[in-house]
Amino acid sequence: MAIIKKTEFKQMTEKILKEKLNEIRKELIKINSQIAVGTIPEKPGRIREMKRTVAKIHTQLSIRKKTGGKQKL
Repeated sequence: MAIIKKTEFKQMTEKILKEKLNEIRKELIKINSQIAVGTIPEKPGRIREMKRTVAKIHTQLSIRKKTGGKQKL
């Protein structure tokens, strides 16, 4: 779920991007709470992927904010 291709980001609306962002953040909170308790997550490498995806979504949203929603595909 965390891996989203660059072309998919460009096709998504701002509303969908914000929903994905919230989903990923909730999942990250769950994983971080597991780590805090002392259990090892099933896929530790997924945490990095999720953090990167959050950063990509923020980047895409800021680009859209600067360009006013107009973007080249």
